[in-house]
Amino acid sequence: MKALIWNKSGKIEIVDKKFPEITEPTDAIVKVTMSSICTSDLHIIHGCVPNAVPNTVLGHEFVGEVTSIGSEVKNISPGDRVSANCETFCGECFFCKLGYINNCTKGGWKLGCSIDGCQAEYVRVPFADTGLTKIPDNVSYSNALFAGDILSSGYFGAEMCEIKQNDTIAVIGCGPVGLCAMQCARLLGAGKIIALDIDDSRLRIAKENNLADITINPQVEDAEKIIFNITKYGADGVIEAAGTDETFTLAWTIARPNAVVAIVAMYENNQILPLPQMYGKNLIFKTGGVDAIHCKKLLEYISQGKLNTDLLISKEVPLNNIIEAYHEFEAKKEGMLKIAVTPWVYEK
Repeated sequence: MKALIWNKSGKIEIVDKKFPEITEPTDAIVKVTMSSICTSDLHIIHGCVPNAVPNTVLGHEFVGEVTSIGSEVKNISPGDRVSANCETFCGECFFCKLGYINNCTKGGWKLGCSIDGCQAEYVRVPFADTGLTKIPDNVSYSNALFAGDILSSGYFGAEMCEIKQNDTIAVIGCGPVGLCAMQCARLLGAGKIIALDIDDSRLRIAKENNLADITINPQVEDAEKIIFNITKYGADGVIEAAGTDETFTLAWTIARPNAVVAIVAMYENNQILPLPQMYGKNLIFKTGGVDAIHCKKLLEYISQGKLNTDLLISKEVPLNNIIEAYHEFEAKKEGMLKIAVTPWVYEK
């Protein structure tokens, strides 16, 4: 089969690999019908993910059709349309039972990191009963593509903010995670959403899709002054989905005293908490890898029309063209959000 791998030099290439096989009774094999490129994949290529194993098939964000299952798999069957969770988790260990599946003692971020991922024709999914969720009949593959990662990350950020009815939530970064966080914050009761980004095209997407009430470009506007004029004391919650030194500082600066700052971005540099400046704000910082435990709920919200991630797909390309797609995705051309990767096209 065709698959995309990476190596230590930061090079990606399409190779021929053997079809994956069931190796554990809890495994499933999935035919990938659609996958996507994630910023986390770029972090791997750039050498910023210590657990990543070179020459591994990249990708962890996908949907597909189950083709075979191990003897202990109970919740899914061959032929089922499924959405994959970006996290591998057993569902039985100490952390899984608490709902912290990102910290599963037998799992974590495996697919596309330490074991072969989904940017291929087929993929082996460990702990398939927890790692795969059936897609509702009225939800298409493209509708469900982001449920297990990007949408889960946005929901995770909104959930960490402990949103109360009519809260004002500021979301830094209008990329895919930030846009999903806006939708989820509204769903959880936020009364006003403030979107911040230095890319005006992304701010327009947030505004035109009614995801944000107010948009701010901190590069040309005084974000702190505007937000304090709107809210008086600052945002009730801040979701940081950008991941730069500047946005980390902005996040705690625009938060009101006693607010939650929810950090869902992945940073490439260490960040410093300037505690003397923060003293008295009584801020709560929450951060970590996404605990994508709500995939079934999120797919139900999509089925009910309460969430919609279709706007995230900027273009579709076949697996044949995925290397060019990586370059486009990293370049972040105007309006570029996510690229959906469809199956390999064989010449007739």
